[in-house]
Amino acid sequence: MNTSETLADLVAAEDVLLFVNAAITATGQREFRSDAVGQQLSLDFLHAYVRVNYRRVYASSLALDINDHNAARIVLGLLETAGEASAEERRTEGRLIAARLALLPPQRVYRLFGEVRRAGINNRRTRAIMRDWLAARPDLGHDAVKYRGGVKTAARHIHLRCPEGAGPLAEVGAFLFRPGRLPRYEHRLLDAWRRAHYEQGAVAELPFTVAEGFAARHGMKREVFLKRAAPRMTRLERLRTHSVTQRPEIDLTAMPLTRLALYVLSLPFEQRAARRTELTGALRTAARRAAGGHAGSWGRVHAVLDDSFSSSGSGQKRRRPLAVALAGHHLLEALAAPGAYRGLWTSGRGDALLVRPWGPTPLGMRVLDALEPGPGGAAPDRLVIVSDGWDNAPAGLAGEVLRVWRKRLDPGRRTAVVHVNPVYDADGFDVRRLAAGVPTAGIRDAEDLPALVEIARFAEGRTGAAELHAYLNRRVALFLGEKETVS
Repeated sequence: MNTSETLADLVAAEDVLLFVNAAITATGQREFRSDAVGQQLSLDFLHAYVRVNYRRVYASSLALDINDHNAARIVLGLLETAGEASAEERRTEGRLIAARLALLPPQRVYRLFGEVRRAGINNRRTRAIMRDWLAARPDLGHDAVKYRGGVKTAARHIHLRCPEGAGPLAEVGAFLFRPGRLPRYEHRLLDAWRRAHYEQGAVAELPFTVAEGFAARHGMKREVFLKRAAPRMTRLERLRTHSVTQRPEIDLTAMPLTRLALYVLSLPFEQRAARRTELTGALRTAARRAAGGHAGSWGRVHAVLDDSFSSSGSGQKRRRPLAVALAGHHLLEALAAPGAYRGLWTSGRGDALLVRPWGPTPLGMRVLDALEPGPGGAAPDRLVIVSDGWDNAPAGLAGEVLRVWRKRLDPGRRTAVVHVNPVYDADGFDVRRLAAGVPTAGIRDAEDLPALVEIARFAEGRTGAAELHAYLNRRVALFLGEKETVS
């Protein structure tokens, strides 16, 4: 391979990693240091650039741990530009799209179908994908009540046949397009929606988000309504209303790790301290579940965790960076060998349960502390840094420490260093990096950390484009294979 080809491969690999980091972290919402408009413009450019230049990689990203916002954007982009793909590419894209749609929350998919209709994408393949997804829904009647506008839009776009007469599809058609024609519905939720217009007792039978509107219409007291609706509320709905109900019944041990960390950080310090045993136990249980087969396999792990003021996030992503750090702290403890974990917060706090966004970001000083040998005089096997990368006390010290460490003290790379960043930098079209030689990966949920460490090694420059594409191919094969097995 000549030099120009090698450089082209390196550029391609960097472009792919750039996009993957953005697709994991960015949601088009305001961040601490950039507004929503800047985030959206930056994402628009990246999606267009990668789709045009690396279409196969663009589609393959659906098999990675990217966030739902970017997954929906990729699906829309592939469907909108189907004419630019070969027949074989369209077949693979169709399977990837179907597999990813099956994983997305239904409200996100219905919103996507609305964008498809507004964009005028109405080819046969698109209608087939939408029709298959609707056919696979476990209860279309439930969807018709909870996501009425979305189901109606999708049904119109694919010309869904809803015959008159008896049957579930006939009732859904009558509910959507001929309301008031039927005196009653056989489907429990459809009939509850009909009765809820005049019968207060039927309100509690409906999905919570639908029932809220009827409760307000009937003038029901909020506390009474929440008590009646509690059995049919989802876990997230219980969390959103926990401050209203006196004793919310929330199974913390069943919650995903990052979501649990967000809940813990939403509590006042007094509640966190009073419920220390319960909250710490739930975080550790969720961390062990997230670690899975990797638990205890990472050896000696030291972590630098960012709880500076910028970890407060923004109004749209409140405390998200700090929640990732808190969840990462417990996950890394589970991944490390027993008794071989050490977590260092930038604020110097020693109580992880009571962290709060405060002060500057002295990453360099904490990295120095983290590289100190642990018990027995041994250096850590892994150093993990969870931060937005704005090292400012003093500026740039962390990158310089890591450069000297790698060049002078650890040229054999006995200590693996990785930086995971939960904040997308719109101006740089990537997550902010500490130093050129430090592998960096974007992160949204701490649960994805083991997989992201594998991706981050490609950013270190010691593996080429061939290895990166082989990794993507393995993820695609696993993603599609899992879906085929389940279905």
